[in-house]
Amino acid sequence: MTSELSDTYKKSKRRSTFTAVVLCAVCLAVNFIFFGIARSLELPLYLDNVGIILAAILGGYLPGIFVGFLTNVVNCISDPSSIYYGIISVLNAVIAAYFAQKGWVTIRKPMKLLLLVVLLAIEGGGFGTLLPWFLDGIHLDSESFANKIIELGITTSIPAAQLLGNLFMDLLDKALTVAIVMIVYTPLPKRLKDTLRFSGWIQRPMSDDEKDKLKHIGCRKISVRTKTMAIIIIALTIMGTAATVISFVLFSGVAMEQHTKLAQGVANVAAGFVDGDSVDRWLAGGRDSAGYAETEKLLYNLQHSNDEIEYVYVYQIREDGYHVVFDLDSEKVKGSPVGSVDPFETDFLDKVPAMLAGEDIEPTVLRGNSYGDVLTVYRQIYDSSGNVAAYAGADVSMEHIDRYNRNFYTGMISLFFAFFIVIFAVVLWVVEYHIVLPVNSMAINTDKFAFNSNESLEQSVDNLRGLDIQTGDEIENLYGAIVKMAGDSVEHLEDIRNKNETIVKMQNALILVLADMVESRDKNTGDHVRKTAAYARAIMRKMKELGFYPDQLTDKFIADVSNSAPLHDVGKIKVSDVILNKPGRLTDEEFVIMQSHTKIGGEIIDQVISLVPEPDYLNEAKNLATYHHEKWNGKGYPEGRAGEDIPLSARIMAVADVFDALVSRRSYKEPFSFEQACDIIRESSGTHFDPKVAEAFLAAEEECRAIAASFGDALVKDYVEDNHVDDSGNAR
Repeated sequence: MTSELSDTYKKSKRRSTFTAVVLCAVCLAVNFIFFGIARSLELPLYLDNVGIILAAILGGYLPGIFVGFLTNVVNCISDPSSIYYGIISVLNAVIAAYFAQKGWVTIRKPMKLLLLVVLLAIEGGGFGTLLPWFLDGIHLDSESFANKIIELGITTSIPAAQLLGNLFMDLLDKALTVAIVMIVYTPLPKRLKDTLRFSGWIQRPMSDDEKDKLKHIGCRKISVRTKTMAIIIIALTIMGTAATVISFVLFSGVAMEQHTKLAQGVANVAAGFVDGDSVDRWLAGGRDSAGYAETEKLLYNLQHSNDEIEYVYVYQIREDGYHVVFDLDSEKVKGSPVGSVDPFETDFLDKVPAMLAGEDIEPTVLRGNSYGDVLTVYRQIYDSSGNVAAYAGADVSMEHIDRYNRNFYTGMISLFFAFFIVIFAVVLWVVEYHIVLPVNSMAINTDKFAFNSNESLEQSVDNLRGLDIQTGDEIENLYGAIVKMAGDSVEHLEDIRNKNETIVKMQNALILVLADMVESRDKNTGDHVRKTAAYARAIMRKMKELGFYPDQLTDKFIADVSNSAPLHDVGKIKVSDVILNKPGRLTDEEFVIMQSHTKIGGEIIDQVISLVPEPDYLNEAKNLATYHHEKWNGKGYPEGRAGEDIPLSARIMAVADVFDALVSRRSYKEPFSFEQACDIIRESSGTHFDPKVAEAFLAAEEECRAIAASFGDALVKDYVEDNHVDDSGNAR
């Protein structure tokens, strides 16, 4: 049976995995299909989340997250920056899967669907606005909805307008997306929806309610799930932070190096364009000098060749400052006229001596100067004599470099969080299905082990085997060990139970043999020990039925009294045969000796108790032997106890003992009739006997009559035969 279950679960697992892969592939295709439709119809929407939402609702967290992340991975083939938007798609999947898990994705709950649309729009529109701000800055298209918001006077703030515009358009996009998803999802039959939901069970599949109970059973301090989540969060955060910082440092260095090489290249080209022999002539003659205009045009073309080049210029360095040869206009700053003198920048003063000497100048970052933050590179311009006539300079705006770094850093953080969610979801899924659920399943089933009967114990073992845990690791080893231990325990307990039953039977047989040995010395009592035990059982059953002494009258108490009842007269073993079998009335001295059998019986059983590690029923045997001749009114023997100071077992035996003596034939008397004996019991209630015990005996009259008849008590037997009563006291 277990092998069949294993094969079934393995097939189910393979089928579930294959279904999840197909679902992801289909939903990934759906994303691109609807995105293509939106583009072909020139809609101001994307519709690239239809497959993501559908995968999350149908398959759950993992399929939705994978489809969301893979969508951006595929998109980055044509647009590398789209990988940075993976966090938006992944979060959309998480939100949709959560709503599906809660059972909120249904047309019967329109407010929940509206909330889903709003949350998706806030997440998509919010991130979709902030991320481009960090990556590319704010750019308003004249045809954009944000521009129309400004034109309508709703707000004059460009960032606010862009945020509002994106939120509004994303609200429309997500509303249409959810509508399409519901059109596809709603008509699907429940069986198909259940098939498409990815679970990953590696044991007997369970219902959602069972699974929820397994996930939330109590633990001593911190659950494995919580510990794992904490470890994963800490580890991924440390690794992600370290990787991001290292990448940023390396990237910043590379970016600076690339821009430095760019500036150096531009400065070298600019130096090549300028004739060193013409520098002094151009400074003296100005723009109208021969060759000046042509050179300036070449420099402008060079400056416009790359957007990251902010300034291109040519200076002659003298003691009084920069003598401008060429200073090209830029979008931000108008250049200085030829021949003008600009003062040295404060941050550049330490390099002036080297420039006056015509030496090489290292690339320098200047911040806070009149031209903004720039990376400056200078190259010497030589005349025909080999002297440095001027320096050609090229500036790259640090704003470009900073934005370049910021884009990389923002992209890295966005990508890290997307990977974080993907890895976190996968690890959490593995921990849940490979550790938490199997371990909790074992814990619950072992905790519910029932030892009250063989059937219950075997059922508990079958339930444990039925889990069929197949993690293929130490968890499965533990499961196998527990199942084997449980099976061995059942066999061992069954063996112990059989041996205990044998011991109990032997024990009861020995008690009867001992009682028979004692009784055989008394020629007057017949089957007294057996009959009194039977009467005592009948009385106790009726007392329990009537609800008397419920705290004391347990099943164990009844069993202990029934088993030890034959020992109530064990003390007679030390009473002389002459007294036991005297045909006439005993003398006072003889009666005192006869009374001593109660104390002697208690002492004999005390000796047995001292030799037995678990005396159990022998305690009641001692009570019976010692106190069965005590009376309710305190006038009995050996201690003159009264009322409930007399042990309950002894009060019960008192009635059974007296009744049997009344209806039995003795050498010194004829038997009383059953009715006469019952009348005596009734009259002695409250004096000799406990009233409740006497009431129970009288209520069990027919059963006691049948017991007496079964042992051959003549008067009782005649009544039974005349009135057609069976051995249990019921009329035949």
